[in-house]
Amino acid sequence: MTPVLGVRGVELARGARHILRGVDLAVYPGELVALMGLSGSGKTTVLRAIAGLETFADGRIEVDGLVLDGSARHLGDLHRKVGMVFQFHCLWDHLTAIENICLAPMHVYGTPASEAATRARALLAELGVGHREQALPRELSGGEAQRVAIARALAADPRLLLMDEPTASLDPARRGELGQTLRQLTGKGRSLLLTCHDDDFVRDFATRVVVLADGRVVEEGDPAVVLTTPAHEATRRLLDLKG
Repeated sequence: MTPVLGVRGVELARGARHILRGVDLAVYPGELVALMGLSGSGKTTVLRAIAGLETFADGRIEVDGLVLDGSARHLGDLHRKVGMVFQFHCLWDHLTAIENICLAPMHVYGTPASEAATRARALLAELGVGHREQALPRELSGGEAQRVAIARALAADPRLLLMDEPTASLDPARRGELGQTLRQLTGKGRSLLLTCHDDDFVRDFATRVVVLADGRVVEEGDPAVVLTTPAHEATRRLLDLKG
């Protein structure tokens, strides 16, 4: 099976500080892959490099057949293939939920307003927040704002969805609801890569876990195995902190 995402030997530095030191990972169709690691391990930087928000010095990233080399080329094509949900949602405060979703399709891709609105309403309904389409971000709960942000990321119908710490601001009940939502998305063939510090959520909903330490992948596999009997010291330290 051909991966939707392939990351090979990616290196990234900020000044003299090396953030990523040859990262290799892949995400296949229908997978939900959780990227875990201690603070500073490079998790969010990996997502940002895949989304074209960080330039990298060496290596290769391929998203649904589009090859990135660390430059700013092909970003327009990339944003049709990958969507990103940021940790704090980053919705425009002065726009309603549906306006937030329609913004990029209309102004970046030239989608007619009526078509963009139809697509936005369908996504909001699919994610269980269709009744909140006219709400401003400040009027949404944390879970609702997150679902609107997911709808916005899916507006261009990308095959790959990136999420940065999606469980961080959710209570246990909302985390379960999010997990079911993400499972529905992968069931329809989308691929998800998310950073997460919640090992219970990863055990329950992830297809595979990838552990980063010092800018490298040090362990990966079935979450039930990796997070129960970790083979690498970095994974053991991560779980010790949770305990």
